[in-house]
Amino acid sequence: MSSSTTQTSTIGSIGAPSRRNTELALLVFAVVIPVFAYANVGLAIDGSLPPGLLGYGVGLGLLAGVAHLVVRRFAPYADPLLLPLATLLNGLGLVIIWRLDQSDRLQNLAKLQFGAFSPAAPKQLMYSAIGIALFVGVLMVLKDHRILQRYTYISMVGAILLLLLPLVPGIGQNINGAKIWIRVGGFQIQPGEFAKIVIAIFFAGYLMVKRDALALASRRFLGLYLPRGRDLGPIIVVWVLSILILIFETDLGTSLLFFGMFIIMLYVATERTSWIVFGLLMSAAGAVGVASFEPHVHSRVQAWLSPMNEYKLSQQGAPGFHSEQAMQALWSFGSGGTLGSGLGQGNSDLIGFAANSDFVLATYGEELGLTGLMAVLIVYALIVERGLRTALAARDPFGKLLAAGLAGAFAIQVFVVAGGVMGLIPLTGMTMPFLAYGGSSVIANWALIAVLLRISDTARRPAPAPAPNSDAEMTQVVRP
Repeated sequence: MSSSTTQTSTIGSIGAPSRRNTELALLVFAVVIPVFAYANVGLAIDGSLPPGLLGYGVGLGLLAGVAHLVVRRFAPYADPLLLPLATLLNGLGLVIIWRLDQSDRLQNLAKLQFGAFSPAAPKQLMYSAIGIALFVGVLMVLKDHRILQRYTYISMVGAILLLLLPLVPGIGQNINGAKIWIRVGGFQIQPGEFAKIVIAIFFAGYLMVKRDALALASRRFLGLYLPRGRDLGPIIVVWVLSILILIFETDLGTSLLFFGMFIIMLYVATERTSWIVFGLLMSAAGAVGVASFEPHVHSRVQAWLSPMNEYKLSQQGAPGFHSEQAMQALWSFGSGGTLGSGLGQGNSDLIGFAANSDFVLATYGEELGLTGLMAVLIVYALIVERGLRTALAARDPFGKLLAAGLAGAFAIQVFVVAGGVMGLIPLTGMTMPFLAYGGSSVIANWALIAVLLRISDTARRPAPAPAPNSDAEMTQVVRP
């Protein structure tokens, strides 16, 4: 028998790479691509580079640089793709909005209706700067996302108040049949865009506590485990809230967004497919019921079912509200074909002022074609994928639910807007995140990206190395 003695020492864990240099390299592309698109639009419109090309490039680069430096300082281990992807979409949105500002049709229409034309691109650039400022503020103030769990029920109250604001006389505004806006000073704000973040905090905190009870099943039916009757309370409450939003604010998009986000988070918390089935059935039942008696929602459904007929009725000046935009959007997609007509060379401005907000995706479909449109949708899919990856990597249940809820809300908003413009579902009136003109949307979505980055920073941060031991560890291994 022989013996040997082996001496080993404890080795601290090797820190994971922060990937900030990767983020910086991707940000360069995220700035260069919109600048190239901006130059392309100018050359297509009047054969020369736009005069504001340098200022646009420097401005977008400064905003992206400030955001990157803040992430490098306050969230060094955050996901390296979220910021470049959001910057790319924001930059491309500014380009298309500026391109529509150059339309003689839209300028003449504005002068006819309002007496003067006010370009939207400078306003959107200002909103983007405010969004980046909020992004910076969230990362600097929110040191740990788990702090938000303390404000679970305060978040619920805050979300309800935000949703009720458009119904307050003197503050709320009815624009194109939807009561989803408030006026503060000279600005119009859509509180629902911010409410989706606040209500996600409430859902995450509530479901983290109640998930065990909600996961229990009473009986099996058609391959599904049915939840207990007393556990249906939460989904009934949220369903009623979404129906009330749909009735009083005539806002199909926000109603679908909130109810869908809750169902996604409920499924993540309980892993019960039955909740998704119940959610889809209740959502369909509520939408059909409201559409049968609410005129504004009914008109959107009619434009979805027979867009050509609604277009003809609108052109004939038939009584009632008849939308011609649904058919115009389909014509835009059709004329774009596979490769598109080219940036700055389409006719989506025929849709009117909604071309840069509700129907901005029709402009991309016409001028970039199916290929460019799919590229844009892939960028959205990557943001959702990184959000879900963050949820999987989060070490605490609250962070998992919050990241999944925010990623789900982002995905639902993209789906209801793209689906409405493409004729898959009725139009909702929501705006495409980052691409469409709208201050509330771009500001709120920058805050959403900041919260996801904070959760991913906590999830990806390496565990601290153990404290060094003054006594060397000696391990004796005795071998025969």
